[in-house]
This record gives sequence, C-alpha cells and structure tokens, in this order.
Amino acid sequence: MSELQLNPKKTALVLIDLQNAIVVMNPVPHTAAQVVENSRKLAEAFRAHGGPVVYVRVDLNDFMTLPADQPHNRGDKPLPAAASEIAPSAGFQHGDILITKHHWGAFAGTDLEQQLKSRGIDTVVLTGISTNAGVESTARQGTGLGFAFVLVEDACSSQNAEHHRFAFENIFPRLTRVRTTDEVLATLA
Repeated sequence: MSELQLNPKKTALVLIDLQNAIVVMNPVPHTAAQVVENSRKLAEAFRAHGGPVVYVRVDLNDFMTLPADQPHNRGDKPLPAAASEIAPSAGFQHGDILITKHHWGAFAGTDLEQQLKSRGIDTVVLTGISTNAGVESTARQGTGLGFAFVLVEDACSSQNAEHHRFAFENIFPRLTRVRTTDEVLATLA
C-alpha cells in the first residue's frame, strides 16, 4: 500500500446518501451513526483545509426506474420530501455543494463532474451508504471520467456485511485507494 498524499486544493470529499431515509437503515458492518460521524469529521477537516465538500442525495420520489430482475421496491405512495434531505447529523453547511441524483451513481445525469473539474479537482475522497450501490456506482463512474479516488472503509457501509467486505477487499483496491478515516485525516493534518 502506497503512502497517501492528498492536496486539499485538488481533492474533494464526496458523501453519498447521508439523508434522512437512508441513515435510519441498519447498514453493516458499520452503523449509520458511525458512517455519519466519520463522514462529518472528514467534512470538517476538508473545510478547514479549503477542500470542497459535496453532499449527494438521491431523490427517492424521482428515482430512475429501469427494467431489472430485482427492482428496488419503494412502495406505492410517494415518500415525504424530508426523506431525501441530508440528515442534520451529517453536518451539511452553507458553502457545501449539494448534488441531487436520480439513480445510484452521483455522476450520471448530474453536474458533479463539472462542479469538480471547474474547481481543479482530480481526486475524490468518497464515503457513504450504501457501499455496493451509491458508493460503488459513483467510484466506477468517476474513475471512468479520470478522477482518482480514495474510499474510506469505516465511513461506508452496506446492507450486507459480506458484500461490503468483498468490495473493499476485491474491487476497490484494483480501482481506487482504500483507507480509514484516521488515515485520511492524517494526510490533512
């Protein structure tokens, strides 16, 4: 594993789906509260060093539905608008960037790429829920656009601990760099 060096002027923190309807779920292996807390710590450090902080939420009432063998069931009734709002505990602040997506990945159909490139960003530190949906889709899309990624293992979680483990041990190390919250914070100190 190579030493991690981040330039805060060229690195953004992107937090995936830390919104009201998601943070009440029971992800594993890390609790939603742990993911939110670690993500919030990273956001504070990025702001302190002048790095952009991007919160991504999914509009649960305008989620793109495509043919799938196991489609996601959101029920028959629209969810309250608050379900798609960033959870207060996630620490969104004035000056942070807010992206609303309509599918799993944060780049498809949004202006995230332009928001990052217009700021000279070439590296993304990524956290969120769920590891194997929004986080993995965003990392795969973003690497295809030429961004380098650092995925923060203890600031991500999934609906299935084995799926989370598999992604962090077998997928992400081939696509990105994998670190802990403390390792990322140490590069910003």
